[in-house]
Amino acid sequence: MLSGDATRTDVLIVGYGPVGEVLAILLAQRGHEVTVVERYPTPYPMPRAVAYDGEGARILAAAGVADELDGIRELTRDYTWNNAAGDTLLHLEPPALDRTGWPASTSMYQPGLEQVLADRGARLPNLTVLRAHVAVDLVLDDERVLVTARSAEGGERRISASWVVGCDGANSFVREHVSTTVADFGFSTDWLICDVVLNEPRVFSPNNLQICDPARPRTAVSAGPGHRRWEFMRVPGETLDDLDREETVWRLLGLFDLTPENAALDRFAVYSTQARCANRWRSGRLLLAGDAAHVMPPFIGQGMCSGFRDAANLAWKLGLVLSGHAGEALLDSYTVERRAHVRAAIEASITMGRILCETDPAAAAGRDAYLLGAQRRGRPVQGPHQGLADSLRDGFLHRNDSGVVISPAGELVPQGTVARAAERGPFDTVVGTGFVLLLVDRPEEVLDHEDIEFLHDLGVHIVQVLPAGTPADQAGQDAVVDVDAVYLSYLAETAAAAALVRPDFYLFGSVGAADGVSRLVRDLRRQLAAPAPAR
Repeated sequence: MLSGDATRTDVLIVGYGPVGEVLAILLAQRGHEVTVVERYPTPYPMPRAVAYDGEGARILAAAGVADELDGIRELTRDYTWNNAAGDTLLHLEPPALDRTGWPASTSMYQPGLEQVLADRGARLPNLTVLRAHVAVDLVLDDERVLVTARSAEGGERRISASWVVGCDGANSFVREHVSTTVADFGFSTDWLICDVVLNEPRVFSPNNLQICDPARPRTAVSAGPGHRRWEFMRVPGETLDDLDREETVWRLLGLFDLTPENAALDRFAVYSTQARCANRWRSGRLLLAGDAAHVMPPFIGQGMCSGFRDAANLAWKLGLVLSGHAGEALLDSYTVERRAHVRAAIEASITMGRILCETDPAAAAGRDAYLLGAQRRGRPVQGPHQGLADSLRDGFLHRNDSGVVISPAGELVPQGTVARAAERGPFDTVVGTGFVLLLVDRPEEVLDHEDIEFLHDLGVHIVQVLPAGTPADQAGQDAVVDVDAVYLSYLAETAAAAALVRPDFYLFGSVGAADGVSRLVRDLRRQLAAPAPAR
């Protein structure tokens, strides 16, 4: 067994960008000892991602920062694609509230988000962050992982962890030890990104604009309150050096009436989009999340959001293993679930990129004609935030006796407003996060004592849903009033009497009759204890 003078921790996370921060917080909130090794002494000061979706917002709320983001976020609002002639090819208005209970898209200033998450982490006594430390060695056996971290001054610390998660980016140190192959989807484009602060406020209409000009595809979007981003694609015949110059920056920003007199550059940089996904996200006690596991083009805004989903998926599974409520085989479902979802996001990003990044004039003209024709026929093409798969097809889901997933298991469960006694608000706030068993009937009518004892030991919230209009003072500790009629409508869609929701808000499974609730609970217990099926 690895021991010696090492500091012991439950989980060691390498990398403390937004994905590492969210994962660390979600684990520490569950009471686990978490240690982070981060190479940089302070949070990265420049923006990268500029938006997150409704599911990302729900995960951030679960991490306890929902009320601290007002100064760095705003509604994404409208998003328009124009062609070179100024014709509108597509116009989207992301809803201000989607099925997650949050806006479908929120624009944000990433350095501000990372600081809010860092402040939240600093308030958790069982979360230790070692900044200005680089992981330089890793040794593992069946019981522990020993990581050596070197400080900027050259001193070394040894940390012994039950589990190590690499959230350390595309050049991941941890991934080197996972020994995985990486699938390359073969799509790459080069872009000049310019993060800008305007000297005077300016109203942008649309707030987010994509100009599909074959002579120079370009983008103008919100990057949070007081911040904007402009992006310009490298076109044929242009070198990276040509693009990566301040004189080029201001020449291209001039297309949007920006000059050094009315705007200041936060930064500019040239980056190449990548589309890659690790084939293995777990090797023994090592796991990958975020950019260490996958990178994708930015065209549907799912890079950071996918990392948040990784963190939400992994945190509860690691938590159950650490607490002894599940066997280690539960962690095999992490790769199965997240890899499939990420591959779908990568493929959707590439599809969108091929449309937006077309530099051949004839092909661009054909694209424009198709999109304009679709609008005239009343069947516009789906935009980047529509049609992305949000259901799990395989993994830790309710199955029949033959091992087949029972629909609608794997769906993302909606969130609505509920009330109980003097409380009224989003379900996750009023009830809390973790496993939730939604019931039409009273718990004691459909569950025996053994079921209830097992669910309570697992920390499951057992909740009867009462119809809208029921006085809130009639809702006891095990009930809520369905203020917006979200939950009873959701159950009615599949004639379900009960739905068991996972801590990452995906449906473990539902049953159509009250006498099937115990069967659903037994399947949960069986899968937590059983080894994963061979693949």
